[in-house]
Amino acid sequence: MWIKPNKCLRFNLNWYLAKKIFYQLNLLSIYITCILSFFVTANVCADNIIKGIVKDKQTNEPLIGATVLLKGTNAGSTTDFDGKFEIKTQANPPYLLQINYVGYSPVTVTVSDISKAVVIKLEESIQQLNDVEIKDSRISEKQKQAPITIETMDAIAIKQTPAANFYEGLAHLKGVDLTAASIGFKIINTRGFNSTSPVRSLQLIDGVDNQSPGLNFSLGNFLGASEIDIQKVDLVVGASSSYYGPNAFNGVINMQTKSPFLSPGLTASVKVGERSLLETALRWAQIIKNKKGEDKFAYKANIFYMQAYDWNATNYEPTYQSPVDKNNPGGYDAVNRYGDEFSSGVFYTKPSSVILVGRGYYLRDGYAEKDLVDYNTYNLKTNLALHYKITKDIEAIYTSAFSTGTTVYQGDNRFSLKDILFYQNRFEVRKENKFFVRVYTTSEDAGKSYDAYSTAIKMQNASKPDNYWAMDYNNALSKHLGGYLTSWYSRNLNSGLMLKNIPNAERLNFIENYWRSSLIDSLYYFHNMARNIANGPSAALNYTSRVVPGTFAFDSLFQKITSSTNTEGGSRLFDRSALYHAAAEYRWTMFSTTCISGGNFRLYAPNSQGTIFSDTGGAVIRNKEFGVYLGLEKDLLNKNLKFSATARVDKNENFQMLFSPAATIVYINNKQIFRTSISSAIRNPTLADQYILMNVGRAVLKGNLNGFDSLVTVSSFIDALDNGKSYLQYFNVAPIQPEEVKTIEFGYRGSIWKDKFFYDISYYHSWYTSFIGYKIGADINWQPGALPEILNIYRVAANAVDRVTTQGITIGIQYFYSKIIGLSCNYSWNKLDRNGSTDPLIPAFNTPEHKYNIGISGREFNINYGELTSRFWSYGINYKYQTEFMFEGSPQFTGTVPAYDMVDAQLSKRIPQWYLTCKIGASNLLDNRVYQVYGGPHIGRMAYISLLLELNNWK
Repeated sequence: MWIKPNKCLRFNLNWYLAKKIFYQLNLLSIYITCILSFFVTANVCADNIIKGIVKDKQTNEPLIGATVLLKGTNAGSTTDFDGKFEIKTQANPPYLLQINYVGYSPVTVTVSDISKAVVIKLEESIQQLNDVEIKDSRISEKQKQAPITIETMDAIAIKQTPAANFYEGLAHLKGVDLTAASIGFKIINTRGFNSTSPVRSLQLIDGVDNQSPGLNFSLGNFLGASEIDIQKVDLVVGASSSYYGPNAFNGVINMQTKSPFLSPGLTASVKVGERSLLETALRWAQIIKNKKGEDKFAYKANIFYMQAYDWNATNYEPTYQSPVDKNNPGGYDAVNRYGDEFSSGVFYTKPSSVILVGRGYYLRDGYAEKDLVDYNTYNLKTNLALHYKITKDIEAIYTSAFSTGTTVYQGDNRFSLKDILFYQNRFEVRKENKFFVRVYTTSEDAGKSYDAYSTAIKMQNASKPDNYWAMDYNNALSKHLGGYLTSWYSRNLNSGLMLKNIPNAERLNFIENYWRSSLIDSLYYFHNMARNIANGPSAALNYTSRVVPGTFAFDSLFQKITSSTNTEGGSRLFDRSALYHAAAEYRWTMFSTTCISGGNFRLYAPNSQGTIFSDTGGAVIRNKEFGVYLGLEKDLLNKNLKFSATARVDKNENFQMLFSPAATIVYINNKQIFRTSISSAIRNPTLADQYILMNVGRAVLKGNLNGFDSLVTVSSFIDALDNGKSYLQYFNVAPIQPEEVKTIEFGYRGSIWKDKFFYDISYYHSWYTSFIGYKIGADINWQPGALPEILNIYRVAANAVDRVTTQGITIGIQYFYSKIIGLSCNYSWNKLDRNGSTDPLIPAFNTPEHKYNIGISGREFNINYGELTSRFWSYGINYKYQTEFMFEGSPQFTGTVPAYDMVDAQLSKRIPQWYLTCKIGASNLLDNRVYQVYGGPHIGRMAYISLLLELNNWK
């Protein structure tokens, strides 16, 4: 039985916060009982397993590729990407382990207790550093042999990224697109169909979906994990539904945080920079032993705070939907000015007579975004994790996370997310590389967030509605411009321009063109006069003057509208939605084949009180989905050939069951690795696609579970106004269905020159069907003998009929010359092929065709000044370039993102005796102002200085 959200136990474990914090914990008591029952009967492996991790003694960073041998036997292992190793043996303790790593002094360790992971720390050998070439690829064999494209940023790369933070640093990886709509809102995407609402990529933190439960999009790392708690980030590129489930459509961003068992101690950081940037973070982790001296319980607590003054969105070029350019005397529709959009039949007068010449389009003033949103960004994140070892290798974990902040989010409109609240609770029991059972809940509260676009329209209409404003404007033109035109026409009929000599059929066009060229200054004069009159009060109709930014009247009206929901006539977002998720996976071996089975169940519980979804009048929306999968992994040809296959079935209660299989083959020939994969993925329509019912000013966004009949195209309605009802074009919209994609990929990885030169080349080809986009249509009323009337403009979620394909190539090269010089270069080519389709509904590709990164870096090298030596220096420089591309968002935010390049750089020094790392750097070092998304701000330089304190040796 599901526990209703309003009866949930609410409590708070984040003891750092002074703000009100509440949590919704559901289902945990039910699952805890089931989980503990399961583990009481779990089988225990007969082999003794020695586990451990190898680290650098001074930096406490994991060492990849270290050799660990069990003396007296043939057993051994190599540390993986996290520095971990595992050795199985039938022998009994004590054990003698010998650890070797190039550039470090070898050590021998005695292990008597295998109930806990042994931590081994190696010390750099100065003699070896001078005499041996250091191989510093940090590319594990597991990563090299991965059957799909995986890009990784480990703890070292996170610490030394030249970008302002690790999330921006992901854009330096091959095939990755970064979209920044504000300082606080950055989105990572791969393989095309980029969007500021990243519904085609899945973002996980320790296996927990980091999406907003209401509108089903991820807010990047704004509501994610603290940088000092991130162990690594894996980007699984391409269709990945098999293990990750629906919505892993274009890829998965998988973040793994640090375990308090493996990374205890105190870590603190502070960063200051341009635009009033202040960022602080604190992490504390501690291990508690039992009476036998075994690690039994561990906990960690994180708190992160960031504040900055955001980039201003000040693009005042005409939108692609503006009917006129910026030289039109009656105004135009600008990108980052809202409320100045064209409304058909209201802001246009056809020059059908001399007195109507020069009117054309006249649009409202609107309000600039900078007067409507809060650019004072802040972000507060806290996390508490409790880890308990049920047995020596079975661990129970409970985490509780809270985050809040203010930033600007761009979706269909630009939204000011103000004091948004986000809560997550997770309970998990797992045995590494064997099984896990995980349940979590995610809840949100939109706080004081509001729609900036809708705010502008409502503020204008509060002073004077569109139709009355247009009437006043037109009347003013009739009185002043019309009167002047009458006398001007009389003067020039028989003299001056000799208008009588121009044929009647051409005379009106001649006059219109003449005024818009030779007499354009006069048109500006009359239009400005009409605008001042229309923006003034209408005493007879009790309408006030247009409120001006910076005045008390503006502030009062702004506060009134943004504090009321759209059902109350305002623009505030009410969203207290939640989701509940349960997942499990189990691995076993049968006939020398690794088998993996698992499944998940999810319940969405939106709650917008009719302001976003169709949950009006007390209606309750619930949406359930589940999935199961089975995977097989087999090594053949003496482990030189690796084969894997998965089969997954997913079912959303509103749609048919969908099957998404995948298969991969990896062939290893010495250090050359060939791979191919065939995969598929599905994406269920989001809650917005299914249930949204939201008035955003000029249109109503409508979900589409049941279809929509008899809408009229907006263009045909405009034609019918002049030519009659017969010009109307009607259309129907079929009910929304899931998207599907199938991908084939080929790859080749290898290394030469003693593993100092590493390369990775891949090609993919994808076939997409049933794209989810939207169609726009009008619901009209046109009675005989009456004027036509638009009841509503609807934007309805819909599927594209046509099938399209995409393809791309990525090339990555890394060369490790020495500790002081490491070179990297990657190139990506992505191309959309519509196969001749002209369907405007096909979602925008929004991806540059060509992009590349060139980087140079050095880590932990020495600088010599004669007899003096300064140690532990690091640096990194990355140059990025991408070609221009068309960004197609909402109609307001569709346009060209120009080609751009930028340089990120950092220089850092570690001071071991102080446990301190000092870093100075800059994103976009040369301050090359660029658009990363159309409708967003110009992104410039962000220079910073940071200090990182690591007391990780504390136990």
